[in-house]
Amino acid sequence: MFTDATSLIRHNPPQMSYGVAVSDVDGDGAHEIIVAGFGSPNRVLKWNGQMLIDIADETLADPERQAIGVATADINGDGREEIYILNTDTFGGPKRFGDRLFINRGLKWVDLFSQADNDASVNRTAGRSVACVDRDGDGVYGFFVANYGGAMRLYELNTRGVVQDVAEQAGVNLVAAGRAVLSLPLVSPRMDIFLGNERGANFLFFNKGDGSFEESAERYGLTDSLENVRGVAVGDFNGDGRMDVLYGNWEGPHRLFVRTEGGPFRNVAPPEMALPSRVRTVIAADFDNDGYEELFFNNIGEPNRLFGFREGKWTRINLGAANEPHGFGTGAAVGDFNGDGRLELLISHGESQLQPLTLYQPLPNLCHWLRVQPLTRYGAPARGAIVRLVSPTRTQIRAICAGSGYLCQMEPVAHFGLGPEPETELRVEVTWPDGLMRSFPVDAIDHTYTVDYPV
Repeated sequence: MFTDATSLIRHNPPQMSYGVAVSDVDGDGAHEIIVAGFGSPNRVLKWNGQMLIDIADETLADPERQAIGVATADINGDGREEIYILNTDTFGGPKRFGDRLFINRGLKWVDLFSQADNDASVNRTAGRSVACVDRDGDGVYGFFVANYGGAMRLYELNTRGVVQDVAEQAGVNLVAAGRAVLSLPLVSPRMDIFLGNERGANFLFFNKGDGSFEESAERYGLTDSLENVRGVAVGDFNGDGRMDVLYGNWEGPHRLFVRTEGGPFRNVAPPEMALPSRVRTVIAADFDNDGYEELFFNNIGEPNRLFGFREGKWTRINLGAANEPHGFGTGAAVGDFNGDGRLELLISHGESQLQPLTLYQPLPNLCHWLRVQPLTRYGAPARGAIVRLVSPTRTQIRAICAGSGYLCQMEPVAHFGLGPEPETELRVEVTWPDGLMRSFPVDAIDHTYTVDYPV
């Protein structure tokens, strides 16, 4: 499936790296890759036309902290995404160093948590993942932090620009060993929150539509209380038009939960997919552009795994160069960084051993593609929006990534493979987190559509 393109990363020393996120950091309209450094600099990798170069300034690099998780979102409605860096210097409970919340002030980045007005809100509990949430559909996001051994956090800016933890008000301030988190309209019309926990039941925060949530994991069959979640991803994995949940359990059976007709989820992971592993990030993405997403399991200290939907069932397929049998993978993300219509895969490494980043490209083929990037009313990426590509024979569905735990966040683009002979009648449907929808016919394939918020 993949060839090794790591040589395209300029200056790639062995180091401790963890979470990976994709966002337009420098504001030029193209996406960069943010890599969390644990006791080493955070990195911001930008495609310059020939390779990926590090453009992180001294503030973002922040080499003295121990960063593991990262996510981005527009939390002040200025059309540009802020960056949340989750720092963790202990396994669980209280920690010495707080997190970072970087906001762009014209020519420089500023950490809001370093300002006196925000000191009382700083997260000083060991966390494991972070995702963004637009809980009321107004186009302005907050950051949900999955803490380990402490209450969950939900950070938003108030009208004075002060950071506030609204987790108690929203009903999400439960205490658990939080690990993986994602947010999207999973079981309600608004952005829900799935939280995969360790040593206890998972949480599913159902969005009640009034800015608050109700914990509903048992109602929807997602508690899985005897396992330890790491990476989690979503997609329509059985082709019924509804979002399903895929996640890896640390050294336990992995899960492929599909939504049933009556509402709850049911685990249908085939035996080879369920086989336990030392799993980290899990990704669903159409790497070969055949019209069906592949499922990638990034493992630490053992080979990675990839599954494809072949002849009506999920089958393990050859990863090629991305097998990494001796890799200590800690995070991964996908994106079309060089603009060729194919998704690259970047994997970070660390925890057990210093290792460089790795970059992989899919083998070339004759398949076509389509990419859709919805925007909020303020012009920022509409994370949590649902995008459907409708043809006369089937519908593909994607969620714009708001956070794909463990530790990571994918590019804010819906990527669709079309196969070698695309159907001629295609239509795109975008549904924003507030429920508004826009539909339009596809006039050109092998093309990226940027879709403005309906006015």
